[in-house]
Amino acid sequence: MTIEDCGAVARIRLRGWQYAYAGLMPRSYLNAMSAAEYTEKLRGFLSDGSGATTHLVAEREGGVVGWACYGPCRDEGAPATQGEVYALYVVPEEISTGVGRALMTELTTRAEARGLPELLLWVVKGNDRARRFYEKAGFAPDGPEESFEVAGVQVPEVRYARGPMRHFSHPPTP
Repeated sequence: MTIEDCGAVARIRLRGWQYAYAGLMPRSYLNAMSAAEYTEKLRGFLSDGSGATTHLVAEREGGVVGWACYGPCRDEGAPATQGEVYALYVVPEEISTGVGRALMTELTTRAEARGLPELLLWVVKGNDRARRFYEKAGFAPDGPEESFEVAGVQVPEVRYARGPMRHFSHPPTP
């Protein structure tokens, strides 16, 4: 991802939230989201020079159609081998076309090469489509659940894990 991709990525994130979280978050909040504000935030992330977060884009002939980012796990006390998928979004028209799968494959390959073979991510509990996607990619719920507030509404999330640190009382869903 380059600085020039930030506007397209911000629009993908905005459309992704509006599509994926319809009915799971207040519509007024989703409608009020600003691609311009997130564009500036992304530019800041890319310009900070730390290199801690890796951003990837998927492109088709018409431009950027997907975005993913990962970096070190943000959980306090997480081991150095544990990474976190911070985001993965695809424009709604490209869902189920392989774009998300390609982004996830590239993300996991790069994370492992970077010394992060263990990956966590948080997914909104009611986002069944995303949960199926992550399970097909080898992730599975590993126990923790948390909620965050969006416009006065509690939104529950489930943590998923992929890699050597997973411990299951039952096998993951194929």
